[in-house]
Amino acid sequence: MAKRKTTTPPAQPDPSTQPTTSEPVIAESAPAETPTHTDGPYSRFTDFDIHLFRAGKHQRLYEKFGSHVVEHNGVIGTYFAVWAPSARYVAVIGNFNGWDKSSHSLHVRWDSSGIWEGFIPHIGKGETYKYFIVHESGRELEKGDPYAHWWEVPPKTASVVWDTYYEWNDQEWMANRHTKNALNAPISVYEMHLSSWRRDPSNPERELSYNEIADALVPYVQDMGFTHVEFMPIMQYPYAPSWGYQITGYYAPSSRFGTPQDFMQLVERLHQAGIGVFLDWVPSHFPGDAHGLYEFDGSHLYEHPDMRKGYHPDWKSYVFNYGRPEVRSFLLSNGLFWLDRCHADGLRVDAVASMLYLDYSRNAGEWEPNVFGGRENLDVISLIKELNEAVYKEFPDTQTIAEESTAFPGVSRPVYTGGLGFGMKWMMGWMNDTLRYFERDPAFRKYHQDELTFSTIYAFTENFMLPLSHDEVVYGKQSLVGKMPGDEWQRFANLRLLFSYMFTHSGTKLLFMGGEFGQTSEWKFDTSLDWHLLEHGPHKGMAACVKALNKLYKSEPALYERSFSPDGFEWIDTTDRENTVVTYCRNGNNPEDSLLIVLNMTPIPRSNYRIGVPSAGSYQEVFNSDATEFYGSGVANTSPIASEEATWHGRSQSIQVNVPPLGAVVLKIVK
Repeated sequence: MAKRKTTTPPAQPDPSTQPTTSEPVIAESAPAETPTHTDGPYSRFTDFDIHLFRAGKHQRLYEKFGSHVVEHNGVIGTYFAVWAPSARYVAVIGNFNGWDKSSHSLHVRWDSSGIWEGFIPHIGKGETYKYFIVHESGRELEKGDPYAHWWEVPPKTASVVWDTYYEWNDQEWMANRHTKNALNAPISVYEMHLSSWRRDPSNPERELSYNEIADALVPYVQDMGFTHVEFMPIMQYPYAPSWGYQITGYYAPSSRFGTPQDFMQLVERLHQAGIGVFLDWVPSHFPGDAHGLYEFDGSHLYEHPDMRKGYHPDWKSYVFNYGRPEVRSFLLSNGLFWLDRCHADGLRVDAVASMLYLDYSRNAGEWEPNVFGGRENLDVISLIKELNEAVYKEFPDTQTIAEESTAFPGVSRPVYTGGLGFGMKWMMGWMNDTLRYFERDPAFRKYHQDELTFSTIYAFTENFMLPLSHDEVVYGKQSLVGKMPGDEWQRFANLRLLFSYMFTHSGTKLLFMGGEFGQTSEWKFDTSLDWHLLEHGPHKGMAACVKALNKLYKSEPALYERSFSPDGFEWIDTTDRENTVVTYCRNGNNPEDSLLIVLNMTPIPRSNYRIGVPSAGSYQEVFNSDATEFYGSGVANTSPIASEEATWHGRSQSIQVNVPPLGAVVLKIVK
């Protein structure tokens, strides 16, 4: 099978022409304190590129800015381009010139775009560099390249000349992924943090490489039955405790784990195994590291100059100036970059609520209303709409997913209907209410049934994804199994019950790593998950249960065909508070695919429990969270149950079911 390339192969320098420290390469223009305003000898920008960039409409800036190995006038070297409109001098410094600030200056374009560019011969892929920038005031800065594709491994902070050339071999996935990412397909996401998912067993301090992660991750996710993985931010970040959410290199996979091509191979191997890849994307804020975007050219270039809009009090970080056209082009291009060059199947957009509201985490007097007197950030709203329109136009078989925690209307509704245009939205209300309910002693759950059932009041106002994410297992919140009440058996039974409720509720699914086998300690960003726990019965049973739920979810159309439609979910009974049992139906396009779900929220088994059913027939148990292979007690319905003409729950037909303690039963009509 022919391999499809991401980009054309870059020109490679002749090793015999590589510079030495004793013979530095001379720039094509002489150094000057105030360089001549000229095009320079070489440029990747057309007039149309400049127009789009300055209008906030450019979607492929990574093809223009940054460092690119090229051939110019028969000589191979590297072209550099950087946006620094408040600079009066910009030069490239690096190992190749002994970090000399005067030997390799760039030209500023004549068109007042603020773009500095230049071609430096005889340097190529693998060269470390920074931009030396002198602000109009005389202030001097050394900055990494905002468009660099690779960086030095932290704590080093220089950019590296690199490319995104890769011969992809995931054509089968790419041709068919529209069926895997569709809103009427089963989407079960395994959220993970690359650094702490698994580490070198012989040296727990050592992070695995992209290739080593692929060796372990691909068969594991495939065996567990998840349809997608979601990587917490893998863009270059200097500070490990930020978990990747403080980004300095927006166009580069983290160098901690290998090269960009190593990351692409990880994506490719997941695709070859039939697994999709979502990436956390963080356009909401960035850190103030000296080599990063903050005060890039000595001015508030990327961040908003008004700190009421440009500083995030929660994260002590800086907020993009969403109204500045060039910044909009930077963010639009960045979102599309990961879908284009890295074959990502979607973007999970972080902290959308913090972007949407001008008063987010701010007290009265600490924010300024918009032109209409409201609290909405109008620049953000227009940018998000534009981003989603661009994504679904250029990559219609991908998804964008919003982490948005408020009742902002139409987050996952199309832009042409007035929505923000996301494909899905995290259902934070479901997560909070459900965890609160399951943390309660079963003896008192009957007084709080509304916490379990309230979600269906608004479940179909958006295309919701049900998240049990990393945020719920840190900062003293305990692990998922640690939240559950009771002794060890009851805690694990409760968690199996929670997962069963999640997988049979409307919406797509997301589970953070470790939850699938009942990790007992809180997640730590700098240590591996406790894989040894799988040697023990409760944890082995938990993993088997999640694996079975993924299989059930993918094999039963009623659980995914109408995930975002009210006719896909139907309560049968929510009123049996005394027994604390709830029952509901999930419906697909074919009535014969309907499933009956029974949840017993107490540790007391319910024998011969009568339930009204949608239609006459025999009902077969297709899943039971109390199965012995899941470390359950084995209370089950081993034979099909014929319905009777006994009116119950307002239905003319009913059945009697054995409902296990702290257990879920899923039944399907058999012909």
